[in-house]
Amino acid sequence: MNAGRASAIIASGTMVSRVLGFVKMVVLAAAIGQSGSAAAETFGLANQLPNNVYALVAGGVMSAVLVPQIVRASKAADGGESYVSKILTLGGTVFLLLAAIATVAAPWLVQLYAVSAGDGGLGFTNEQMALATALAYWCMPQILFYAIYTLLGEIYNARGQFGPYTWAPVVNNVVSIAGLGAFILLFGGERVNRAVQVWDADRIAILGIVTTAGVAVQALVLVLFFRKTGMRFRLDFGWRGVGLRATGKAALWLFGIVIIGQIKGVVQSRVASMGEVANIATMQNSWFVFSLPHSIIAVSIAIAYFTRMSHHASESNMAGIRTDLSSALRGVGMLTTISAFAVAVIAVPFARLLDPEFELMLAMAQVIWAFLICLVAFSAEYVIQRVFFALGDTRTPFFYACFGMFVTFALLWAASTLPGEWIIVGTALAVSGANLISCSIWLILVRRKIGPFGFKLIALRHLQYLAFALPAAAAGAATVWAMGGYRPGGFGTLNFAGAITTSLTAGVVIAVIYFGLLYLTRNPDFRATVAIVVGKLRGGRGGGLPPTGTDPA
Repeated sequence: MNAGRASAIIASGTMVSRVLGFVKMVVLAAAIGQSGSAAAETFGLANQLPNNVYALVAGGVMSAVLVPQIVRASKAADGGESYVSKILTLGGTVFLLLAAIATVAAPWLVQLYAVSAGDGGLGFTNEQMALATALAYWCMPQILFYAIYTLLGEIYNARGQFGPYTWAPVVNNVVSIAGLGAFILLFGGERVNRAVQVWDADRIAILGIVTTAGVAVQALVLVLFFRKTGMRFRLDFGWRGVGLRATGKAALWLFGIVIIGQIKGVVQSRVASMGEVANIATMQNSWFVFSLPHSIIAVSIAIAYFTRMSHHASESNMAGIRTDLSSALRGVGMLTTISAFAVAVIAVPFARLLDPEFELMLAMAQVIWAFLICLVAFSAEYVIQRVFFALGDTRTPFFYACFGMFVTFALLWAASTLPGEWIIVGTALAVSGANLISCSIWLILVRRKIGPFGFKLIALRHLQYLAFALPAAAAGAATVWAMGGYRPGGFGTLNFAGAITTSLTAGVVIAVIYFGLLYLTRNPDFRATVAIVVGKLRGGRGGGLPPTGTDPA
């Protein structure tokens, strides 16, 4: 499968999943509220704990290490089947034990990630700490299901079968939406459930079961379709051999990166737990909105290119890696630039879908704006890091992560000194500032690693994207203003229908102007993207990205 078709499959699945994920987010807000809701803030903390614990142990390790190892193992006589069986047996055993330990440790994890204010001051109240712990007991088993999903998913990716891994989250979201709908029928909406005091054992159990069931079904989908990889699985507790030691060496540095990332996550969570009005739930949902274009665009392109760059690395084809990196950065930049402006323009009416009051809408919009400052850089950094992982170099990213950790700490400390109502915005700005600095350094590091990769061309294209995005965004903002999307009681902020209509109308205006300018100027990156989409619609015939093999200009 060529990179163009793979990217299209990943992007389409990710887009559907993210749209349904947004629907789930809206239904969850309808059930327990968002900004200003003590229950939403508490659930936000409890539900992020299994993600954090899982990431601490294996978050990026499997993604960055297993794909190259599976690609190499696939050249063995058995096509890598023995290696895969050992990895799945080892991973399943480790994460089953980890899920059990983390569940028992739930009270301590809650205390680690949230500042306790007791009965006064900034932070979680005693009632919120107790509720977060109770919800965490139900959420912690997700660790095992995340592990199964990721382990199997990386095998799918390495074998070029991107569909099941990309589309499994769609099932997760469908199950979650249905379960949250049942929760609302049983216990009412956010006006009833915002207060911590109303949360009894039934509410806690239903919400916990719904949340964890979605992740479990997501993993089950990959189990049921595993035959698509062309492999068979058998339990194999003989964990020596077939490159496991090499995997461990490569994973050691990356494990250090993950630990540093989680340390930053703990500090960020503790700072965010002191926020007022905009809270942890607001920050998480704002990050979800911010990450929509990143997940649909950057991750989709990067995953497809990562597999191809891993093959280039195994063949010592540095020219192919340089060409792929240049192409990926230009394509990602073209789409994330306009995405950042578009989301910024519609942030206020968009927030109406989650918060009913204009003050709360504006609070969420401010957090979204703070995150969007780094969208282009954040996505570019993600692509650049895949180069190092494809080359098996996890040592360089580790040493940089050590430096980045202190930059992040300094910025988060500054955010913690702000008044309570500005802490979440300050936290988002700290994240953006750290990512802007980080991307600048990664550009230097990757050039030293692989040589010139066409940075001048990439920079010129990004300036062109910016020049086209500004008039498009201005027209979009004028549209939102005319439709009352920036004032209380306006059509764009009055209700769901007005908010959706305003956001979609402005989005269409922005897209028509931006892509129209790209078309009129015959931008080659735009034409390549259109070729991918057309190729996908035609069943993948002729829809790939440019072939590798020559250095970019």
